[in-house]
Amino acid sequence: MKLAHLILAHSEPKQLERLITCLSHPDATVYIHLDKKTSIAPFEYLKEFKNVVFIKNRVKVYWGSYNIVQATLNGFKEIIAAGSNYDYINLLSGQDYPLKSQEYIHGYLSQNPGMAFMNYLLFEPDWAEALSRIQEYHFNNIKIPGRYLLQKIINKLLPQRKLPNHLIPVGRSQWFTISLECIIYLINYWESNANLRRFIKLTWAPDEFIFQTILYNSEYRHKMINHDLRYIDWSNKGVSPKTLTMDDANALIKSGKLFARKFDIKKDAAVLDFIDKHFKD
Repeated sequence: MKLAHLILAHSEPKQLERLITCLSHPDATVYIHLDKKTSIAPFEYLKEFKNVVFIKNRVKVYWGSYNIVQATLNGFKEIIAAGSNYDYINLLSGQDYPLKSQEYIHGYLSQNPGMAFMNYLLFEPDWAEALSRIQEYHFNNIKIPGRYLLQKIINKLLPQRKLPNHLIPVGRSQWFTISLECIIYLINYWESNANLRRFIKLTWAPDEFIFQTILYNSEYRHKMINHDLRYIDWSNKGVSPKTLTMDDANALIKSGKLFARKFDIKKDAAVLDFIDKHFKD
């Protein structure tokens, strides 16, 4: 079972190094998309690690913007172009960390071939607060002065937007683990539907719904498992999940997940030491 990890990273080379080391396996390759706003110089040494590849077509990533989708797609395309015929592609951030050994993770995916492990809710009625992401125009990806004032005016003047192609919107989290077959379908659909590409560029945080939406409205819906294999704590009710520390050790033990996020070695590196000892011995 061959696995490609695609990591979207923007900072902390030492934390990224630790993640890469934990993902090491004879049948795994780690691909890294480094935000183009970040200098690659402090990360250059990671290219010397075995089975580590940096995505060449880097983009500048801004929170909530379409560019996160583009960065992800660029990574998928380069992974496919490598011709290694991976069984699964696992999308991670640089602040993720595995909770299980690589032998366990590879074994789990081998026993569940062809699936798409990704969280998703129907916008209506389950995730109604996300409707404005697609019903309104969002100019966060357009770097011009006064863009938010212009956005406000246009949304008052124009009718609500609707997803093209009668797509039913679903989504929740941008992080997932899905089969290569599903990835190829996603890319082909995206490339074949210019109307969808134009639409998505003017939405908010499309990385959290576009991939789930495409698969949900396809023959691959039955392959979708509404579970992303990740432990993420949203108890702080903020726009980002809680940064996990040793205070979360018991929850991590009980979670049964394959991965967790998010971590910050500057805030608490001990929790990663705990994970290494408890989950991987």
